[in-house]
Amino acid sequence: MKLSSFQTMDVNLLPGLVNTALRNDCEDLDDLVRTHDIDREALETKMAELGFRYVEAIKQFRPDRSENG
Repeated sequence: MKLSSFQTMDVNLLPGLVNTALRNDCEDLDDLVRTHDIDREALETKMAELGFRYVEAIKQFRPDRSENG
């Protein structure tokens, strides 16, 4: 599945697909957006809408628990 169509992907699949690409194919988020020719800000916005944020230390999108304390 091409990540370039992330805007229209099933929201239940997107976080897993992105994290799999990060783990298996890319060095970090910058590499992922460059490799798949997508806009980083748009991807981060979409993931934030789904309740995820990128954690640089582990190079994954994780559930954003920052508002819950």
